[in-house]
Amino acid sequence: MGATTVAVIGGGQMGSGITQSFLSAGASVTLVETVAPEAARDRVARGLEGAAERGKLTEKVPAILGRLSVADSVESLPTSAELVVEAVPEDPRLKADVLRAAESALGERAVLATNTSSLSVTELASVLQRPAQFLGMHFFNPVPASRLVELVVPAATAEDVVSLARGWVDRLGKAGIVVKDSPGFASSRLGVLLGLEAIRMLEEGVADAEAIDTAMELGYRHPLGPLRSTDLVGLDVRLAIAEYLHRTLGERFAPPQLLRDKVAAGDLGRKTGRGFHTYR
Repeated sequence: MGATTVAVIGGGQMGSGITQSFLSAGASVTLVETVAPEAARDRVARGLEGAAERGKLTEKVPAILGRLSVADSVESLPTSAELVVEAVPEDPRLKADVLRAAESALGERAVLATNTSSLSVTELASVLQRPAQFLGMHFFNPVPASRLVELVVPAATAEDVVSLARGWVDRLGKAGIVVKDSPGFASSRLGVLLGLEAIRMLEEGVADAEAIDTAMELGYRHPLGPLRSTDLVGLDVRLAIAEYLHRTLGERFAPPQLLRDKVAAGDLGRKTGRGFHTYR
């Protein structure tokens, strides 16, 4: 990726994974994390060390980390950034505030992207002064290992911005698909629907979680069954997306009570050690 300068806003699991991917491809990256910047740096470093142990890197970890800067405010974004990816939690008001602040800190030619997995990219674009420079870049968890990036394009996005985004995805060694902005895009809409039906089957006693996941993993060659996938994404995240799709697309996306109960109990999946399966 050469001299490409990228910024990522949000140092959680997704933001740190996006940062790791761009660093590994040769970009210089500024990671903005307002709450725990040092923890975000450590998260990226641990990810790179794990990749090095698996033989996935072409450079030494210290050399890659030499291209990483960590900042604690959006106002610290480098004006030279060519691409800024917002990866804060799925709260439309928070995302709008962050995107507005980022746009005001950047040069006019910078491309601004949101990593939302379901929110309306068109509505987020409406708060910006330069909506033609904005699109969705939906990365998948875990970002370094996942090959897909969903490019979500509102009507106002300029064609050359889509071409630039395609080029960045190619240089990350990932596959980009282009979809128009609609609730849930392509991936979340299909993935959430399958996950919700699997939860209903579990709720109705059709089969246990292991059997439901194995049916899709072996019968349909899914790398993860729908319940294991929900555990990976986070039950709280899946519930929030399902509630949004329920409001926008109707009853087929109504969250099952079992999902609500597990979120209320704090069984959020891998990050808490228990979801539809149990993890060490």
